Amino acid sequence: QVQPVESGGRLVQAGDSLRLSCASSGGIFSDYAMGWFRQAPGKEREFVATSGWFGTYYEYSVKGRFTISRDNAKNTVYLQRNSLRPEDPAVYYCAAHLRRLGVTGHRFRANYEYWGQGTQVTVSS
Repeated sequence: QVQPVESGGRLVQAGDSLRLSCASSGGIFSDYAMGWFRQAPGKEREFVATSGWFGTYYEYSVKGRFTISRDNAKNTVYLQRNSLRPEDPAVYYCAAHLRRLGVTGHRFRANYEYWGQGTQVTVSS
C-alpha cells in the first residue's frame, strides 16, 4: 500500500508561488488516484485537486489557480500555486486511493484510504 509524505510547505509572501510535493512509497504508484486537500484553521478539510487514470480534476472554486501534476517514475505528485493569496494558508494534505470512481467521486475525502501528515503553508501579506 502507498504511504504519502508531503513536503514544501513554508512561510511565503502574498503573490509568491509555491510547489508542494507528495512522495509515496509502497504500492504501484501509477495505479493510485492522488488527491490534494487543504484545511484552514477552524474549517473543514476541503478538496483541491486530484490526478489519476481519469486525468485531472479540480474543485471548481480553485480551478485556474492550482495545478496538479504527477511523475510516476518518481512516485510523486505535485501541487503548484501561483500568486498565493491571504485566503490560501492551510495545512495541505496528500491522499491516495485505488477505487474506480466517476471523476467527481474523487473530490470526497471518504474515498481516500491513505493520507499524509500534511504540510503547513502560511502566507504573509
